[in-house]
Amino acid sequence: MKHYILFFILFSIYFYGYSQELEKDSITYLKEVIIYNPSKANKTLGITPSTIIREKAFQNHSPIDVASSINQISGVYLLSGALNTNRITIRGVGARTPFGTDKLRLYFEDIPVTSGNGFSTIEAFDLENLTSMEVIKGPKGTAYGTNLGGAILLNTKKQINKGTFLANNFTIGSYGLIKDNLSIIHSTDSLEFNLRYNHLNTEGYRENSNFNRDGILLTTAVKLSSKSSISILANYIDYTAQIPSSLGITDFMENPRQAAFTWKQAQGFETNKYTLLGLSYNYKISSKLENTTSLFYSYLDHYEARPFNILDEFTNSYGFRTQFIGHFGVQDRKASYLFGGELYKDEYNWRTYENLYEDNNGNGSLQGNELSRNKEYRRQFNAFASLTLPLAKKFNIQLGINLNKTVYDYRDLFNSGETNKDAKRNFDLIAMPSLDLIYSIGDGRQIYANISRGFSNPGLEETLTPEGIINPEITQEKGVNYELGTKLFLARNKLWLNLALFRMNINDLLVAQRIGEDQFVGKNAGSTKHQGVELDMNYTFDLSSKLQIIPFASYTLSDHKFVDFVDGNNDYSGNPLTGVPRNRVNLGLRFNYTKDFYWNTTYQYVDGIPLTDANTLYSEPFNILNTRLGYKKEIVEKLYISVDLGINNIFNVNYAQSVLINAVGFGGAEPRYYYPGNDRNFYTSLGLNYQL
Repeated sequence: MKHYILFFILFSIYFYGYSQELEKDSITYLKEVIIYNPSKANKTLGITPSTIIREKAFQNHSPIDVASSINQISGVYLLSGALNTNRITIRGVGARTPFGTDKLRLYFEDIPVTSGNGFSTIEAFDLENLTSMEVIKGPKGTAYGTNLGGAILLNTKKQINKGTFLANNFTIGSYGLIKDNLSIIHSTDSLEFNLRYNHLNTEGYRENSNFNRDGILLTTAVKLSSKSSISILANYIDYTAQIPSSLGITDFMENPRQAAFTWKQAQGFETNKYTLLGLSYNYKISSKLENTTSLFYSYLDHYEARPFNILDEFTNSYGFRTQFIGHFGVQDRKASYLFGGELYKDEYNWRTYENLYEDNNGNGSLQGNELSRNKEYRRQFNAFASLTLPLAKKFNIQLGINLNKTVYDYRDLFNSGETNKDAKRNFDLIAMPSLDLIYSIGDGRQIYANISRGFSNPGLEETLTPEGIINPEITQEKGVNYELGTKLFLARNKLWLNLALFRMNINDLLVAQRIGEDQFVGKNAGSTKHQGVELDMNYTFDLSSKLQIIPFASYTLSDHKFVDFVDGNNDYSGNPLTGVPRNRVNLGLRFNYTKDFYWNTTYQYVDGIPLTDANTLYSEPFNILNTRLGYKKEIVEKLYISVDLGINNIFNVNYAQSVLINAVGFGGAEPRYYYPGNDRNFYTSLGLNYQL
C-alpha cells in the first residue's frame, strides 16, 4: 500500500481539471475544480468548495458504471451491490445505513429528488443524459440542505451550437448488455428543446440479476424576453430489477455468481415507475438581482418481492424552490448574496403482504395476505441565505445560514386506523450556520477554510419502537465540520492540485439495530469523529500539437472513529467507523490524439472495510484495472461517427463491490456481508451524431 501512495504522490496527477476552464475576474471564488466568474450564476455561488465531474470524466468508464464514475472523487465512495442497489457515502457519513443512500441531498436540474425520509436513488438517472455532477462534501452547501453528508447536483446536457441535431449511442457488452440513448435536440436564440430516450437491459453477472430500464427525459427552455425565461423538465423512468442480494463468505469465495438462496427461490425483484415534473421561471429583476423559482411534482410506484414479505408502496411528492441572487459594490470590490427557500412535502403509502413463494411450485414470489398498511406525511422546509464579501483585494469571506423544519406524521392503518394522532413527530427548528474564508496567494493559487454545522434526520424505521410506535426520544444527528484546503494551478495552468484536510464531529449518532430479517429500529447511541485527507491532482503534457497525455490521481485517507458508542454491554468507543475503507487510491492515464482519438486507463485500490462494530471482521482489499478507448470522425459533412471499446476488471479479480455491515445469519446460515463485483467484462459503443 505504501508503494501505491508514494507512486501517486510523486507522479500521478488528478484529471478533473482537464475538462475545466480557468476564468478570471477582478474577484475570483474557489471551487475545487474551477475558478469561475460570479456572473455565470454558479450553482453554489461563492466560495463553498465543491467537486465537478464533467462529461469527459464519465468517459473513463462504461456508460452504465455510475459507481466508478463517482468513485473518481476523493472523499466520496459509492458501494454498488447491483445497478439498483447503491449506497453513497461522503466522508464516511451514511456508511452505517443498511440499504440505500441517505444523509445527503440529491438535486436534478436544481430540483430536490431526495425523498421525505432522506433517501436518494442515483440509479434513477442515466449517466448519458448528464453533462456534469457537482458534489458538495459535508454541510457547507447552505443553499442545498446542509446535510452532514453534503449534496449532489445532477445537470443535464445543454446544446451549445445552434441548430437541430439527432444523436444516438448504442452499447453492447458482457452479460447480455444492450443499451441505447437516442436524443433529438433543437436550439435557437430563444428556444432549446432536448428530448432523450434511453433503454438498458442486462442479464447481470449473477443469478437473478436481470435489469431492464426505459426512460424519457424532456428539457425545454424558452426565452420570453431579455429579462425572463421559463424551462420545463419531465423525466420518466420505468425499470424492473431482479435482486440477487448479498452472500456469506463461503459462497462469495466459491461461487460469487450465485444469488442468495432464499432470494433465488423467491425470484426476488423490484419494479419502479418514477415520474418527475418541474417548471422553473427565471427573472432578472435588475442588473444586480435575479430570481429563479421552481415548482415540482414527483410520483414513485414501487413493488418489491422479498423472501420475508412483499412490499407495495407509492409516494406523491411536491414542492417549490425559490432563490434570489444579487451583487452590489464597485467592480474591484464586488460583493454577492443569495437567499431563498425550499418546501418539500410527500405522502408515503405502503403495505406489506405474505410471500408464499414456498407454495408456488418453483414459480417464485406469490402475494398472500396483507400484513401491514401504513401512511406517512412528511414535510421539510429549508430557508437559506449567504453573503460573500471582499474584505481585501486577495481576501474574501462568506457567511451563510440554513434553517430547517421537519415534520413526520405516521399512521398505522392496519392496527389503529387513520385517527392515530400519537405518531406525529415535529422536530425543533434547527439553524446551521457556515463560515468560509479564502485567501489568494497568487494567480490560480488559493487557500480556503470552512466551519459549518449540519444535521441528518432519522429515517422512518429509526423513529419507531419495535412495537411500531413513534419513539419521542429519537433526535436528529448534528455535527460541526472544520475544513482547510488549497487549490493550485501551476506550470502555466498545466498542473492542478487540490488538498483538503477536514474534521467533522457528529453527536447523537443514529444507529439502526436489526431486530428481524426486515426490521430495524434506531437509537441515538453516541458520537463519531470523521477526519481525513483528500488529494486530487492532474498534469497535462502537450507532447506535440496533436498528442496530449494527462496522468491523474486521487487519494482519500479516512480516519473515522467512534468517539462514544456503547451498544448494550459492548463498548465500541475508539474503534474505526464501520463500513468505511481507510485508504482509497484512484490513478489514471489519458491519451488524446487530435480531437479524434482517446485512450483512458484507470486503476482503483480500496482498503479493507470493517464489517462489524467490534472490528473483528474486515473485507479484503482489492485492486481493479479498467481501460477504454474511442475514436470519433466526421465521415460526411455534419455526420459524425464514434466508436468506443472498454474492458473492466482486466485481471479478473474476485472482490466485494459493496458490503453489508453487522450482518446477522438467520436459521443457522452464515451472515451475508458481501455483494460481489463483476468479473472481467467488455463493452463497445457505436455513436452517430447528425446536424440537420
